[in-house]
Amino acid sequence: MKNIVIAGVIILQLFITVTVFAAEKNNTSATCYMDFSMKGWSIFYKTAEGTGRVTCSNGQHADVKINVTGGGLSFGKMEIVNGKGTFTEVLNIDEIFGGYIAAEAHAGAVKSAQASVYTKGEISLALTGTGRGINIGIDFGKLEISRRTK
Repeated sequence: MKNIVIAGVIILQLFITVTVFAAEKNNTSATCYMDFSMKGWSIFYKTAEGTGRVTCSNGQHADVKINVTGGGLSFGKMEIVNGKGTFTEVLNIDEIFGGYIAAEAHAGAVKSAQASVYTKGEISLALTGTGRGINIGIDFGKLEISRRTK
């Protein structure tokens, strides 16, 4: 299962590279990147929360709060550290806030790998990360991004 997740991460990175290259040719849109960390658990129902920072190629940036809920064939607890995300086709950083739908695969025992693809209208968000925990599963759900107040 872990090899499948790693293959998924590689495919996502390839998709991100092609999409970023195409988006950067279009001067009206920006590509935004997110560094994040997140903790959560799942027993059929999945919940996780975390924080991050989004930085866009047009100079905009924001500190964010991340909440994930969902369900599926998913069991365990996890912590993602040094997570990376890429948003595509963003005209203004305000477009990244709100709810995204998701399909996700994850696996690990002690060391974990995660690959996720989220969508909200025309905006796509691809997340990859490594961490620790014991988890395995495929699930569907919702990711909510909001501005983090200090």
